Order: sequence, then C-alpha cells, then structure tokens
Amino acid sequence: MSGRLPFDEPSGFAPGTPLAERMRPRTLAEVVGQPALLGDEGLLPRLVARGELPSLIFWGPPGCGKTTLARLLAAACNAELVGFSAVLSGVREARAVMDDARRLRAATGRRTVLFVDEVHRFNKAQQDAFLPFVESGDVVLIGATTENPSFELNAALLSRAKVYVLAPLGDEDLEKLLRRALADSQRGLGGRRLICGDEVLRAIAGQAAGDARVAYNLLETAAEAAGDGGTLSVELVRKVAQQRLARYDKEGEEHYNLISALHKSVRNSDVDAALYWLARLLEGGADPRFVARRLLRVASEDVGMADPRALEQVSAAAHAVEHMGMPECNLALAQAALYLCLAPKSNAIYLAYGRARALVQEHPPYPVPLHLRNAPTRLMRELGYGDGYVYAHDTPGKVADMRCLPPELGQPRLFEPSEEGWEKRIRDRLAELTARRGR
Repeated sequence: MSGRLPFDEPSGFAPGTPLAERMRPRTLAEVVGQPALLGDEGLLPRLVARGELPSLIFWGPPGCGKTTLARLLAAACNAELVGFSAVLSGVREARAVMDDARRLRAATGRRTVLFVDEVHRFNKAQQDAFLPFVESGDVVLIGATTENPSFELNAALLSRAKVYVLAPLGDEDLEKLLRRALADSQRGLGGRRLICGDEVLRAIAGQAAGDARVAYNLLETAAEAAGDGGTLSVELVRKVAQQRLARYDKEGEEHYNLISALHKSVRNSDVDAALYWLARLLEGGADPRFVARRLLRVASEDVGMADPRALEQVSAAAHAVEHMGMPECNLALAQAALYLCLAPKSNAIYLAYGRARALVQEHPPYPVPLHLRNAPTRLMRELGYGDGYVYAHDTPGKVADMRCLPPELGQPRLFEPSEEGWEKRIRDRLAELTARRGR
C-alpha cells in the first residue's frame, strides 16, 4: 500500500464531503486562532513573505489546524505537497518518496513538502530514511502530532525541525467558524436557511472543547436533524452530542497528564478535584486496574505511616476492581481516592526509600555482616556465619544492641517520620528503640 496521501483540491466537493473538510481555510488569512503563529508579528506570515519554509513540527490537540497550516504553507511556497502515513508505510515507500522529491527539485527547482500526520508514530527506520533528504534540502518535513515530539522523535531529526505548539481553539474562535459555516452558501450551510441563536453556538463550542472538527460535525448533525429552514436549539445540540466523553488516548500523553492530575490532587487533599480527574479517567476509558495501581502508589508515597490503613483501603478497592470491573468498580475507586484525600499526608517513606537507594547506588555492595548470615551447615558455622547474632526475643524490651547495617555505612538515619497522624507516635517509638539499644 502506498504511503502517499491525496491532497487534491477539486473545484467542487464530492457528495457527502463533511462540513469540516468543505470549510477548511483556503488562505492563511482565513485561519482562526493561533495568534502567536499567525498574528501580525507571527512567524508563519513572515516565512511566507520571504518564501522560506523550514522543516516544522506542529504539536497540538485535535482540530486546532495542524493539517490546514501544512497545506497552506506548501501552497504559499509553491511546493509539492506529499502526505506520508507513518502507520501504513515502511522504509521502501519512504525511499520512493525521497527519490521523487530529489528528481522534482533537480528538474524544476521546486521542493517537496512531506506532510506526516501523527508523526509521533514514525519508527526509527523511517526517521533514519528521511534524515539525509531533510539535511540536503530536497524535502521539507512538516509533522503534525498530538503527542510530545521530544519523547518520540530521535534527536537528529528533531534538531532539524522547529517545534511549534498549537493551542486548542477558544470558544470565540469556534463560534466565529460556526457563523462562517452558517453564512457560506457555497461551501457551508448558508443555503439551508437555518435559524440558530448565539446560545446554540455557545453550546456547540462548549461541547467541542477547542476542536474545530468536532464543532463542525455537531453543527452539521444538528442541521440534518432540524432540516432546511429548521431551528437549531440547545436541546437539539445536546441530543445529537449525546454523552460526549472527554477526549482520552490510553497510549498518549493525555493518559499521563490525567493520572498525574489525579495523583497531585489527592496529594493536595483536594477531594473535588480528585473526583473530577478520576471521572475523566474512568469515563474516558482508562483501565481501572491502572488507576488502582496508581492509588496504591499514592497510599505509600503520600500517606505512608501517617495512616497505615490507607494502603489497606486502596488494596481493598483494587481487589474490588478485579472482581467487578467497570462500571461497578468506579465507586470503590472513588472511595479509595476520597480516603487518600482525607488521610494525613506524609512522604517520609518516599524520602526514606530514596535515601536507601542512594546508599545502594553510591557505595559498593558490601557483604552481609557475618552475624546476620544463616549457618545451616557445619562449614558455614566454622567460617563464622551467625557468630555474634543476638536473638531479639531473648533481650529486655525485645531489642538487641546489635548493628544490622554493613559497618562501612555507619549508622545513617534513613526514616524520619513526620508530625502527621500516626507518625507522631512512630517518632516516639523510634526514640524508645534507640534508647533501648543504647542500654
């Protein structure tokens, strides 16, 4: 299968062409939003004015104009635009595209703009195949991605392409686009004589959450439901939108953004925020077992010994997840998140383990002291295994004055309990243990 994607611009539109495609801007002046890139002092108009087009990566959410900008920039610079599928195509297709680009430049002087949607799906072999042609100038790479390119593209390719961040469109931007579609008789819905108030446009924009494609699709679906000359209402918009779930990609950056928001809200004891982010995850399709695992981590990292029952509570919720699944387990996870929010907070365990890990990383693997080793054989006993071991239960207070760390490390204090919750009592217990060892 060819990796090339068609970018033909027919004079008319085939029946069934979506409104979002029909209303795609034809010039940079028609593009709405992205003032940092397209305003009077924006980079893109200056590049077009100078006839320059460097390799670019557009990073932004769906429906913010990444593909449109790639098309318009190529057209403005009189470049050949070729689409490439990072998912469907391999190195062979990549080399064919590159050979064509080199021949075109040699014959006509025109450059080829290679547009790669979902450029974060580029594998290493594809990136390596394109890199020499990007360096030679035969190809201008324009990539579009919803994911952070710094995690997905190799350093060599990323260093040759400037990354520009595109923001979601604001509600006012979306309303402007919708009004344009309602008024345009050639490409839009102007010929349908629809009645649509400002409150309806606001409702559509709110449902679209910054995504122009979603906004156009909602408007077009509502228009079909209302019929020519019909009235669009907020109720109709809500009906056609049905239960719109938050945009969620279980393999993408948003996955980690949402779970990070949940974790940090719980850490900050913000009950309402924790419930909101939990719902965003679960209603968006996140694996409840993944959520349970993160809450188990929170129980130790952010509550710890300040409330030892926190880990028990979340473990019970994780057990419920395994037995029930969604949607029944959502309340068990909500209960666990609320318990963690309301529990006293301490990161003493997190810090203590970090100190222990640092000792392991910064020092050689010292041998286990002989007195702490088992001695199941005569040879081991003859070698001194177990010599000097003191059985704690045979001592007053059940605490032996015996070092259990390698002597090379001394006696560092790794666990420092806080003054929160149970850790107040633990601090007193540690002081008592230290005193008993001294005696």
